[in-house]
Amino acid sequence: MTGSAPVLRLNPALDPAAFAPAYARDGVVRIPDLFEPRLADNLATLLEKTVTWDVIVSDETGKAEVLDRARRAALGAEAVTARLTAAALRAREGFAYVYLGYPMISAALEGRDPGHPLHALTAFLNTPEVIAFGEAVTGETGITKIDSQATLYRPGDFLSLHDDTGVGERRVAYTIGLSRRWRPDWGGQLLFHDEAGDIEAGFLPGFNVLTLFKVPRRHSVAPVAAYAGGPRLSVTGWLRDDPPYIVPEGG
Repeated sequence: MTGSAPVLRLNPALDPAAFAPAYARDGVVRIPDLFEPRLADNLATLLEKTVTWDVIVSDETGKAEVLDRARRAALGAEAVTARLTAAALRAREGFAYVYLGYPMISAALEGRDPGHPLHALTAFLNTPEVIAFGEAVTGETGITKIDSQATLYRPGDFLSLHDDTGVGERRVAYTIGLSRRWRPDWGGQLLFHDEAGDIEAGFLPGFNVLTLFKVPRRHSVAPVAAYAGGPRLSVTGWLRDDPPYIVPEGG
């Protein structure tokens, strides 16, 4: 971070051993107060006020089409709306999603937004400190990197049922919740589903809370209600075991 911003570090009061039994038992754990209060507030403010968001929408194969500002302008409003509508229709019977995102890894590696404070968070998430914390909670070994994207779910945005299988490189999924205030009826919950489709567990969008869960696991993000009174903000990704990124610390 820059200027008078707080130092990037995990909350020193956290003991990963306190959360490991729940993860071992349930394959998922929530860790409150991930950062000290001033840092959590700073990170939320970054997402609220400084990010130029892309529209992330799934295509016919489930792959992400990234519509940045230039791409949206080139397509025109009608074509963008058509893509969002098509994704919503595909979600009726399969995997689809629509939300706003900022690709933290590729942005840092490709030099997008030089000096943006989010690049420091990207680098921090790949430090030995954070990787060791994740391994201590989950019992996983051999984690080489942590990828990340910032996300903002608006009213109507969603992520339908899927299991994060990847190609075997994803060991643990995570979300860092940075939604300051959220009512249960605003939607946007992270939901875990059993094979029958029933909800095994569901978590409200939270503030300064880390959720870790073993993958593959069936889950979704419920659509955000039309009347939601704030943005659903988070940083999400996976703890992985493929070759590590070399993330420039200063962006």
